[in-house]
Amino acid sequence: MIFTPQQVACVCEVLLQSGCMDRLAGFLRSLPHLPFLCSSSSSPRPGEQESVLKAKAAVAFHQGHFAGLYTLLEGFPFSPSSHPLLQQLWLRAHYMEAERQRGRPLGAVGKYRVRRKFPLPHTIWDGEETSYCFKEKSRNMLRKWYRLNAYPSTREKGELAGATGLTTTQVSNWFKNRRQRDRSSEVNGLRTSSSAEVHSFSDDFSHPRSPPQLPHRPPPPPLSHPPPPLHV
Repeated sequence: MIFTPQQVACVCEVLLQSGCMDRLAGFLRSLPHLPFLCSSSSSPRPGEQESVLKAKAAVAFHQGHFAGLYTLLEGFPFSPSSHPLLQQLWLRAHYMEAERQRGRPLGAVGKYRVRRKFPLPHTIWDGEETSYCFKEKSRNMLRKWYRLNAYPSTREKGELAGATGLTTTQVSNWFKNRRQRDRSSEVNGLRTSSSAEVHSFSDDFSHPRSPPQLPHRPPPPPLSHPPPPLHV
């Protein structure tokens, strides 16, 4: 079957969004050659080419071909809408390689060192400061929405994903984690308050209190003249 560039890009995006990496890998293998597939003189537009390269990067990560993944990510100027996904692939691949070398999972400090050693290439990063791959403007938008509604609907999550440049899964995970943190904070606050009340109750009833002390008064001064004797 001969596919047009538009059809190839559409299939790649659908399979990538559905997470069917094996089917996506099989589809890419079935293509005669890239670029670009059909006998006509049409050539892929940048967005269509990006969809194919993004799919190939995801398959390379899925199959553990990290060297090929890095080459793909560094060799094409991807659009900002693709940056969140590709940044995740870049970092997770480097994390996994570091864990293999060390023989143990990476902690927060270990991941920070990996990010410093392997910074995001300019092809998948626009230079804006990120926090664990969440740009501050995206985090601020999610925080503002959370204050209004901590349980967005599926449609609202999709709208937030489009507005922040994140995936719907990332938006869902952010809200889920935020709700869990808030619940943990409330539980810890209740425990602290209950502990304080118990100590106060114990202080009130477990330790008898001595009666209040009256102010000390000096004895009255002696009379200056003794009383006259009584005559019988």
